[in-house]
Amino acid sequence: MDEGREREEKMGLEDLGDLVLQTILLKSGPKTAAVSACVSRRFRVSASDEGLWRKFCSQVLDLSTPEDPFGNPTPSFKVTYKSWNEGFGMYQWPLVRRVKKCWRTINNWLAINFPEARNTLRKGVSEAEINELEDKLGLKLPIPTRLLYRFCDGQDMGGPDSTGCALGLIGGYFFYEHGVNVYLLPLHEVIMETREFSQLGFYSQSKIIVVAASAFLEKMFFLNCTTGQLYVGTVKLATQGQLMSCVPDALIKSVHCMDDGQSQDAMLLWLEEHGRRLESGMIHPREGKIRSISLFPETSPLCSAAITNGVQIRASAVFVPELSDVTHGSEKYWFSYSIRMRLMPQGCMLDGVYFSSCQLYWRHWIIRSNDVVVSDVDGEAVIGKFPLLFPDGEEFVYESCAPLPSSSGSIVGAFTFVPGRYKRNPSLLV
Repeated sequence: MDEGREREEKMGLEDLGDLVLQTILLKSGPKTAAVSACVSRRFRVSASDEGLWRKFCSQVLDLSTPEDPFGNPTPSFKVTYKSWNEGFGMYQWPLVRRVKKCWRTINNWLAINFPEARNTLRKGVSEAEINELEDKLGLKLPIPTRLLYRFCDGQDMGGPDSTGCALGLIGGYFFYEHGVNVYLLPLHEVIMETREFSQLGFYSQSKIIVVAASAFLEKMFFLNCTTGQLYVGTVKLATQGQLMSCVPDALIKSVHCMDDGQSQDAMLLWLEEHGRRLESGMIHPREGKIRSISLFPETSPLCSAAITNGVQIRASAVFVPELSDVTHGSEKYWFSYSIRMRLMPQGCMLDGVYFSSCQLYWRHWIIRSNDVVVSDVDGEAVIGKFPLLFPDGEEFVYESCAPLPSSSGSIVGAFTFVPGRYKRNPSLLV
């Protein structure tokens, strides 16, 4: 009895079973497990177990397959963890996981829905490349933005005259001759565009960089590296440097704190929200003059829809900052709205009779701002067209814009369709 108790008292960690020892190592964490491998052969075997490092990769990195930070397969989960630790060990893992999830959401969506745009995404940059940008511009990037560029260095759009300019990750909108399609700038373009902007004389002493821009129009997004706020330029950008914030200041915190796993800047919040809208189907690619991501919401509550007698009308709107002047005037805020019409599969019904087509004849809508009518449109057609709808036909899309004196407004109205065809104006059929 005494000899048994003496043996128990002399037992060390090496005398424990593999399962118990691996459980202890798992609770101790990957750093302790790596150090333990140097203690003895017994510890090295347990600390090198593939199942142990699989769990570390799952818990710390949210990885289910062995791959390095660029998605390349690795021979084991232990090698996987080592590659991630070497590349991102200077950051807090909760923030690394969050940024990785943000890019994974966007990448997965693009792979399925817009692969040609996914092909423009550039490989992430190194710490040395980020340090080079900071030295050239004389600033420090917010920690979340550093990580965003570590995973993806913006987009390679192939130059200003390339058809790739239609593949902006952020997307945009088109109405009349106004077209916007926003892409993320790679670091070398961030340096170039920021220097050009600083030559205008605005914010020359501020820590502001250009991070995104439209391929077709002067619409630009700016990141304040001191506060972490993201801005978009208004119609007065070139003449007065006027900017509008994109994210509530209250959501931005600890942008330069390396020890804060909860750090977030507006750039990260902006891309996360964009990813959620893509993944939920709120926005998606639309065919038109070019195939691009349309920012007009397609689902409720940001998109209104109504079906009457078999005709479906959908409507949504987006704010157009590059046309807005938020300092003064009666037309401070510009909005673009999209109206989509289609005939349901069962056709058009009137007095209990179904028709295989119908055609727009009249429209009447009222635009209000703070309950004050600013526009009352009542007349034939839309943009001079009388769309003819079929059950299996394409959706007719009409997009326009309206200036408002305030940031809130509404559009209400109705469309009148004629069953079959509107015969009075056959030359205007579309």
